[in-house]
Amino acid sequence: MNPASVMKLVTAFAAFERLGPAHTWRTRVATRGAIRNGVLEGDLHLIGGADPVLGYDRLWKLLRRVRALGIERVNGDIVLDASVLRLPPHNPDAFDGRGLRPYNSGPHGLLLNYNTLLLGLYPGKAANEPVTLAAEPPLAGIVIDNRILTSDAPCGTWYRDLQANLEAGRRLVLSGSLPAACGPRTWSAAPLPAEDFGAALVSTLWSEVGGRLGGTVRAGPTPAEAQELFADDSPPLAEVVRDMNKWSSNVIARQLLATLGSTLPSSSAPPPEMVAGGAHVARELLAAAGVDTDGLVIENGSGLSRIERIRADSLGALLLSAWQRPWMPEFIAALPVAGLDGTARGRLRNSPAAGHAHIKTGTLNGVRAMAGYLLDRQGRRHAVVMMVNHPEAPNSAAAQDALIDWLWAGTP
Repeated sequence: MNPASVMKLVTAFAAFERLGPAHTWRTRVATRGAIRNGVLEGDLHLIGGADPVLGYDRLWKLLRRVRALGIERVNGDIVLDASVLRLPPHNPDAFDGRGLRPYNSGPHGLLLNYNTLLLGLYPGKAANEPVTLAAEPPLAGIVIDNRILTSDAPCGTWYRDLQANLEAGRRLVLSGSLPAACGPRTWSAAPLPAEDFGAALVSTLWSEVGGRLGGTVRAGPTPAEAQELFADDSPPLAEVVRDMNKWSSNVIARQLLATLGSTLPSSSAPPPEMVAGGAHVARELLAAAGVDTDGLVIENGSGLSRIERIRADSLGALLLSAWQRPWMPEFIAALPVAGLDGTARGRLRNSPAAGHAHIKTGTLNGVRAMAGYLLDRQGRRHAVVMMVNHPEAPNSAAAQDALIDWLWAGTP
């Protein structure tokens, strides 16, 4: 069956099994050319390590460290090297035609700020007043044309009427309405491909930290003669998986699957691109753990797919196998707690089972799924899986909650 975002449990299991909870990704900074009186007579290289969570705050600190080490001006280019991952072409419009939505972003060897522009929206006090916008991070060359207006509608699905379109000249046009009753909200967009997004972000942040540039910010490989200046490590895998599962981040899941693909021996002939390689690694790891992989289909590891498939009993076996692993605490702690946090914070709010279930949920058109662990009122732990694939799947949410309630009550 199609598990939607519950497929992230497969990606998390494989990542913990192959890489371990303390695994980190390293981003390196290198120079090519001499440094004299604060001027680098050559290029500055940012060498990606496939870090899934290199946000703009860490990037700002990284560039600030370059300045602190005595480089005030780069007479050449700032070169962004994403070659660590060998990836297939990615079309962000392919899934649902909404290529500017961050959930459609693909993996990248030098992924910066999740390829996401955060849009803080502040409605006016009356209908038809402009909605104030605060966008971050700053992106060089992007012009934001904010046409969003305040409405007097009730605050339901507040983002339903919002639209983002990229027009000629890199003009990001925001339109639609936001109910005043909603108060401030945060929306997001992925206005550029990862390579262009990274160049726009680095260009702005280099200027913000006081750096000057003689050339441009561009993508490219790092020559062998470049000298490493320093490196920056990501948070450990355990924290990254927590970010992925608590908030169901598709781009993190895609990065993890590609990272798994990078662990295949280089002697593979021909070496597969790393998304397909990651799917192969995940399948092998599940099989080695005794999980039946019959019918398993992994497209991108995130669940944002029409073709990904897994059996319910295979998910159950995965949960039981994870329980026996040394990284079990990190695996469970990464799951949303029903009624309390993450994507499950709205579930079981009026139930005595709230706070007792660590579950990953998944929703697509025609799909409603959940899987995780439940501690019942007698102190017994259960692995629970329920998937519905049907045009009326959204109506099964109450049945899923009822299953958790039933298990919590300890009904024989």
